[in-house]
Amino acid sequence: MSKAEAPLIDPSEPFVVPRHVAIIMDGNGRWAAARGLPRTEGHRRGVEALRKTVRAAGELGISFLTIFSFSSENWSRPASEIRDLMGLLRRFIRNDLAELHQSRVRVRVIGQRNDLADDIRRLLEEAEELTRDNDGLTLVVAFNYGARQEIARAAERIASEVAAGRLAPEAVTADLIARHLDAPDLPDPDLIIRTSGEQRLSNFLLWQAAYSELVFVPIYWPDFDRSALEDAIGEYRRRERRFGGLVAQAGS
Repeated sequence: MSKAEAPLIDPSEPFVVPRHVAIIMDGNGRWAAARGLPRTEGHRRGVEALRKTVRAAGELGISFLTIFSFSSENWSRPASEIRDLMGLLRRFIRNDLAELHQSRVRVRVIGQRNDLADDIRRLLEEAEELTRDNDGLTLVVAFNYGARQEIARAAERIASEVAAGRLAPEAVTADLIARHLDAPDLPDPDLIIRTSGEQRLSNFLLWQAAYSELVFVPIYWPDFDRSALEDAIGEYRRRERRFGGLVAQAGS
């Protein structure tokens, strides 16, 4: 819809937000390349966009914000870029954790941790432990994360229970699999946003996204801000969520 048409959000209506928003933060490198800047500058500006988005999500009343910060496939990138990304993660946690804690943000981490560097794993655990009792926005950081790998880990846990005789094969249901995922207590995302114009999930929350609304925005992640978030939520509000039924569910 063009800017000249009616806005996505009617200012006369209450601004109802989805409970859980997930974001694939894509386009840092292309943002930098378009400006003749090194990729590291794109990643740095991406961290600034993350700060703005976390703040906006809390102000808008979103309960859960999941960010795809580093995928299990990202390890194939050049070693220099991985070092830069890990450095940004370290600085983000060290510099921003106190502010997140003060704002009552609770940090959760999903993804494989066993093969992470000790200092990175400790930083992630520190962020979770410090903010464990906070009752504001829950910020879920998908780090070293891949949805297929998450489902495989769940299957391995269930297979171990079956092999040990603690679980009958016929007891394996969709609900049981969901309870063995990385964060089974979190609600499925209502809205998944991907920046940069790409239109795919790229191994992100494949199980949880079964009935999520997908919104693909053309801007690169460093340019994402509160206005872009509100526009995406406006598009979400225009959708009818039927969850496989014939009638849209009230309040969805």
